[in-house]
Amino acid sequence: MADLRLTDTNAADDSAGSVWGLDGNLFIPVVASAAGSIGIVLVLFSAFHVHWLLSAIVGALPFVLTLSYVLLFKQGKPPGYDIDLFELWIEGRGFSIDSHQQHLFCRPKSPL
Repeated sequence: MADLRLTDTNAADDSAGSVWGLDGNLFIPVVASAAGSIGIVLVLFSAFHVHWLLSAIVGALPFVLTLSYVLLFKQGKPPGYDIDLFELWIEGRGFSIDSHQQHLFCRPKSPL
């Protein structure tokens, strides 16, 4: 038994973990936007004397938008998915065959 070797495989190092059901560090922007939302509500309600319901609605916008972005474009998606999707929406498909314009680039017919 003295010749038995133990080798570390690092099999469990692939996971970035999760907090509140969000993968990796995705909870950080959600917590930051929640803190910002609370600050907005407090400033609107106490300093500017805006109605509490309107303050709550305006203050909830950063949190709701950030949480929606994280859940729709980051959670469970591959790295760079959100950037690739936005580039697709803005620039189109990139290098691809456009079947509607293929007739413009045909070889000229031989006169013979």
